Amino acid sequence: MKEIYISDLQPNQVITSNFLVQAKDLRVKKTGESYLALTLSDRTGEVDTKMWDNVDQVHSTFERDDFVKVKGSVQLFRNKPQLTVHKLKRLEDKDVDLTDYFPRSVRDPEEMWTELQQVIEGLRNESLKALLSRIVSNPEIAERLKLAPAAKTLHHAYLGGLLEHILSLCRLTRLVAQNYSQIDLDLVLAGVVLHDLGKIYELSYTRSFGYTTEGQLLGHMILELEILHRTLAEMPDFPRPLQTLLEHLIISHHGQYLFGSPKLPMFPEALLLHYLDDLDSKLQGMQTRLDRESSTVGEWTAYIPSLERPLLKLDEFRRRTGMDAPEEGAAQQAVNFGDPNMYVDAREDSSARQDEAEEKTVPGSEG
Repeated sequence: MKEIYISDLQPNQVITSNFLVQAKDLRVKKTGESYLALTLSDRTGEVDTKMWDNVDQVHSTFERDDFVKVKGSVQLFRNKPQLTVHKLKRLEDKDVDLTDYFPRSVRDPEEMWTELQQVIEGLRNESLKALLSRIVSNPEIAERLKLAPAAKTLHHAYLGGLLEHILSLCRLTRLVAQNYSQIDLDLVLAGVVLHDLGKIYELSYTRSFGYTTEGQLLGHMILELEILHRTLAEMPDFPRPLQTLLEHLIISHHGQYLFGSPKLPMFPEALLLHYLDDLDSKLQGMQTRLDRESSTVGEWTAYIPSLERPLLKLDEFRRRTGMDAPEEGAAQQAVNFGDPNMYVDAREDSSARQDEAEEKTVPGSEG
C-alpha cells in the first residue's frame, strides 16, 4: 500500500511515492531547454507536477497511463500543491496495488445494486418495470454499471460513481414528486435509470478515466438509445408511445442545445429529470472540489472552469468569522437517504395530503 497519497501532500515536504500518470506534455523553457509538465494521480486526487532536470534521459522511458515512482518536493503554486520531480522511474503493473490509484465510491457496489433492483421492482407501470428489469439483468450491463464512473472529471468521477449518481437521483425524484402530484413518477424514475446508461460504454476506466473510441464518436446518448432499442427489439408488445417518451427523456436530459441535447425538455417529467440531474451533478462536483482543497490555505478554492467560479470553503469561513457550525445531522433532519423505506411510494403520501387538504376546504371559499 502507498504510504503517501496526494491528499497528504504538504508545502515544503520531500516525498518518495508512486503515482499514475494522467497527463504528460514535453514543453520548452524560454532558454530552449525541455521540461515535463505532468499530472500525477492516485485515488485521493491529482497534482500538477513539473520535472525541470534530466528530462532528455527520462521522458522516453514512460507514457501516459503508466505507473511511476517519483522523488520530489512539494510547493504551493496559486494556492495549490505542486510537485517538482527530481527522480522518476516507471513501474510495472505487478509492482503496484491498483486500488491505490482509482477513486471508488464509499458505498458497496452490491448494496447499491440491491437498491437499484428495489427501485425497479417498486414501479407500478408493468411495461417500464419489464423493460428496466430486462436491461439490468444483462450480465455485461450489470458488471459495467457496478464499476463505471459517472464522468471523467466533473462529478461522481470514481468507480461506482454512475450507479451512485443514479440512486441519488432516484431518491431526489421521490422527494420532489411529493410536491408535484401530477408528475408520472414511474416515467421519471425510468428516465433516471436510462439517462446516463450509455456511459458504461462511453467512458474508459480500466486505467485512467478517459473516453472510448465509440464514446468519442457517438456520445452516451446515442449509446443508451442503442441499449434501449436492442432491448425493445425483444419486447414487441412494448407501447410505442411510451418508447417515444423514454427516447425524449434521454435526448433532452442535458437541458440545452449548448450542452449537447438535440431537443429541449418538452414535458414536465423531462424538465424534472434535467434539473435534478444538473443539481446532483453540480453539488457532488462542488463537494469533491472542496474536499480536495480542504488542506489548502485560505477561504476560497482555485477557479473552477466547469463551474465558472471559485468556491467558498464554508468551514474555513465559519472558523474565521466565529460562526457556529450547524448541528450534526441537521441537513438530513428526519430523512435517511440510505434507507430502503425511502422507496415507499411517494404518490400515496401526495394523495393523502391532497385528501386532507380537500377535507379542510370550506365550500365556496376563494382560498
